[in-house]
Amino acid sequence: MEKNPKPKKSLNKAIHLSGAGLQMGVTIYLGFLLGKWLDSVFETAFLTQTVTLLAIFLAMYSLIKQANRIND
Repeated sequence: MEKNPKPKKSLNKAIHLSGAGLQMGVTIYLGFLLGKWLDSVFETAFLTQTVTLLAIFLAMYSLIKQANRIND
């Protein structure tokens, strides 16, 4: 009897992608916290949005790179 390696490979891809989604959420949340802290230190009102937006772009870039690496 031969075992089919495809289900295991599909499961690994799903695990990696779910981990990437979790990493994306953590990156955005930490960016938000950093921006909020910077706003309180410099007494401004725009750094929270700016740093959060940068964190979103960074998280999307990381997610795309990981998805490409998984699909190769």
